[in-house]
Amino acid sequence: MASATKKVNTKTAAKAVSTNGKTAAAKYHGLDTATLVAMYRTMYMSRRIDDKEIQLKGQNKIFFQISGAGHEGILVAAAHALKPGYDWFFPYYRDRALMLGLGMTAQEMLWSSVGAEADPNSHGRQMPSHWGSPELNVPSQSSCTGSQALHAVGAAEAGYRAGLVKGLKDKVTGFKGDEVVYMSVGDGTTSEGEWWEALNTASNLKLPVIFMVEDNGYAISTPVEVGTAGGNVAKLVTGFPGLYIQECDGTDVLESYQTMQRAVAYCRERKGPAFVHAKVVRPYSHSLSDDEKLYRPVHELEAEVATDPIRKFGEFLMTEGIASSEQLEVLRNEVDTEVTAASDIAIETPQPAPESAHRNVYSPDVDPTDRQLFDTEDGAELHGNPGTMVDLINRCLHEEMKRDERIVVFGEDVADCSREEYLDEVKGKGGVFKVTANLQRKFGSARVFNSPLAEANIIGRAYGMSLRNLKPVVEIQFFDYIFPAFHQIRNEVAVTRWRSDGDTKCPMVIRVPVGGYLKGGAVYHSQSGTTLFSHTPGLMIVYPSNALDANGLLRTAIRCDDPVMFLEHKHLYRQVYNKSQYPSSDFLIPFGKAKKVREGSDVTIVTFGALVERSNQACKRLEQQGISVELIDLRTLVPYDWEAIAESVKKTSRVIVAHEDPVSYGYGAEIAARISDELFEYLDAPVRRVGATDTFVAYAPQVEDYILPQSEDVEKAVQELMKY
Repeated sequence: MASATKKVNTKTAAKAVSTNGKTAAAKYHGLDTATLVAMYRTMYMSRRIDDKEIQLKGQNKIFFQISGAGHEGILVAAAHALKPGYDWFFPYYRDRALMLGLGMTAQEMLWSSVGAEADPNSHGRQMPSHWGSPELNVPSQSSCTGSQALHAVGAAEAGYRAGLVKGLKDKVTGFKGDEVVYMSVGDGTTSEGEWWEALNTASNLKLPVIFMVEDNGYAISTPVEVGTAGGNVAKLVTGFPGLYIQECDGTDVLESYQTMQRAVAYCRERKGPAFVHAKVVRPYSHSLSDDEKLYRPVHELEAEVATDPIRKFGEFLMTEGIASSEQLEVLRNEVDTEVTAASDIAIETPQPAPESAHRNVYSPDVDPTDRQLFDTEDGAELHGNPGTMVDLINRCLHEEMKRDERIVVFGEDVADCSREEYLDEVKGKGGVFKVTANLQRKFGSARVFNSPLAEANIIGRAYGMSLRNLKPVVEIQFFDYIFPAFHQIRNEVAVTRWRSDGDTKCPMVIRVPVGGYLKGGAVYHSQSGTTLFSHTPGLMIVYPSNALDANGLLRTAIRCDDPVMFLEHKHLYRQVYNKSQYPSSDFLIPFGKAKKVREGSDVTIVTFGALVERSNQACKRLEQQGISVELIDLRTLVPYDWEAIAESVKKTSRVIVAHEDPVSYGYGAEIAARISDELFEYLDAPVRRVGATDTFVAYAPQVEDYILPQSEDVEKAVQELMKY
């Protein structure tokens, strides 16, 4: 039973109850009279908090308002059908009554309204009604519509995989064996592709996810029939196998409760996912930034008054003799008093200190730049025959999966063979570049598996798994196709720790083959767009140039407590010049530690990835010309080793930043700007950049060579710089 029952004033409840509790429980789907009154109280509390926020917004005491008005019936039913702190919840901004039913208080919600430090949802960092509570199993929710559907699937999948791998049961957070995952959206969000991706995976794996659609008929001003074919999304999902589909009047509390009971039971019994389509109303505008009178006629709004769930349920309680009008009036007065008092306290509660903005961008507990913890590079013993970058990455994955049973590896084509019965007959795929070869054979299909061809699906599910303490190491097959997942990476993965002020985290490794210099790669197999991601706070970026660095940096990335994008240059996968013998299973390279590839005194080249060797070849030719070049391989882009750059520039007084991306607006511009800003007095020449042309990469080899920076381009840039 949801904890909201405990919050009812016992004197009021006792006066209100005029029917025998046991008799009522049998009559009202197991709900006794005290619980029914408590449900009404929660619904009314939800509406009064909405009203108080509207009042405060008009007084400029809060800064945004979006209500859950009209949705209270289905939400209070959901709260009582599910278990706070046991089940998992991925609600959306209308779900105020759900959160009250689970145990959040009016005071906590109004702290959120004013942006107070005490706000448990985000500590003043997000808009009101963006829910989050570790105690209630509500991970931090964003403003993005529908992105949490894949998170819910990932969270359910964590429990599913714990059921397949014996050692995971005590490692997956909140594993019970019958926990249910709830996620909710409005009708408009069912147009989002990620929502459908989530339904597909949940149905395919028979995951215990309840997909709630709270259909109030409008997506802001767009009527449901405009966004949804046929105007009823429940009819569109009938083809998903094993999906338990229920429709109900979401303004009818008892019908909603009965519907939710059936959906919850179906999921608890591990029969598959459930779909609940609840028809509700929206008596208020979408938000206070919207005026529904601009697109809804008066007669439509007036017609909805009769089906307002609070009005209907109050009339039901009186008709059934459960509470009199006078008793409900006493209850409402008590709620009004509580909300007003909470509002008065909230207004006086301080906001976070301005400098707190820097808190929880990255983990305060695990620092991958700490050279005491993550640096075993110097003096590392190597053994065996030299291996390629593919070989040493693969070895690291094998060793880390053996060390940490929480690691799961998935993506497109990463498994050896999804049809396990063929494993003894075939060599196995193991990724299009063979980087994940034999992982499935070694660690099983529950930990290494293929995903649908859907990049957002990969990242969104990884997010949900990481919330429950699995460690996803996922692959996006080509960087060029990462952009369907950019929304998940930028707006969810990277920002989660910050937006929750540390209450929610989602550490993972995103492996991405990247870059050009492959004849025939052309536009869609040659991209190296580091700038977009390096401009995303909360995301760390690694870009090794050789096999040994790839091994040590990947191991650090896996042991990191933040999301890490691990860029693997396709051209470098099997080069002879960057091979290495194998290090031990404890070989670690810290982030933010550059590598001095060549010592020099005249010019510094700062670079990474495929440009390291191209620059090195240029340095050898320049040395024959009497020019001594110091070559620095950054190895990690976020964070990067500023101290190494500064030390070298102070020595040489000339610097070039070289990278594979187009030269304009690129990563090199940031390095160049900082050098000019902080090291200007040490410079004897302008800071120069070498990069690709401001175009895409062509298929014709001679055009590709012209577009991408070559060794000769680096050499020429150094020669020109030496003229100063």
